[in-house]
Amino acid sequence: MKKSKQTQLNPNWVQLQQKLKLNGSKASRTFNNSEEDTPKSILGKRKERQDDESNDCQINPLIPVNGDSSLTDAVAMDCEMVGVGEGNKSALGRVTLVNKWGNVIYDEFVRPIERVVDFRTKISGIRPRDLKKGKDFWTAQKNVAELIKGRILVGHALNNDFKALLLGHPKKDIRDTSEYQPFLKSSKRRALRHLAAELLGVKIQTGEHCPIEDARAAMLLYQRNRKEWENSIKDQFRFKQKQKKQKQKKKQKNEDASNANHTGIGS
Repeated sequence: MKKSKQTQLNPNWVQLQQKLKLNGSKASRTFNNSEEDTPKSILGKRKERQDDESNDCQINPLIPVNGDSSLTDAVAMDCEMVGVGEGNKSALGRVTLVNKWGNVIYDEFVRPIERVVDFRTKISGIRPRDLKKGKDFWTAQKNVAELIKGRILVGHALNNDFKALLLGHPKKDIRDTSEYQPFLKSSKRRALRHLAAELLGVKIQTGEHCPIEDARAAMLLYQRNRKEWENSIKDQFRFKQKQKKQKQKKKQKNEDASNANHTGIGS
């Protein structure tokens, strides 16, 4: 008797095929359902779920759009302070720099020159273990000075950061979000968290401060207003140049008048 050429399928394989076929038909029915065939109660729940998912999936504008960590023409800086010495004076505990896309180019904890008496953790987020592995102050200061040299520096209340770093920066290259006229309210400075909430739609500084987040917020505020901001800087420069020329003309006129008087007396 000849053996049948028909291949005998494994019973388990047959069951698996049937199961996959059944699941496939269910899936096709699920995805092919039209809204006309769907009960209103289910449609309502589906819409609520979609609305919730839409709210949860809102893009955070502070998240960089790329991974480019190169040094750009504009950088933003933010520092966190700790308390040192008698009187709990502010000293640099962490310094962060991000480029124009918000990617970190420098972020270091810093060991102050004086003894730390208050880590101010609730605001600074700095803990004793952080400073143990931190850079010494003079190294951090040198690194920051090299990175910001010749570049537009963005930040919020940068005078406090300069004071902590014992550094300066050309005024023409500073873009301080606490001083930009359109950001002021009744000529008063506003906190960075208020500017971020109102103008960027993001919440920052809700607990321990994150200097990366704060630097990104300042940079985004600058980038979104860069054209108008730079034009205002140019207008200020032209105005100052005009004033300078007027003063020079006035000085020259006075000198010419003085010389004429002396010449008249001598004759």
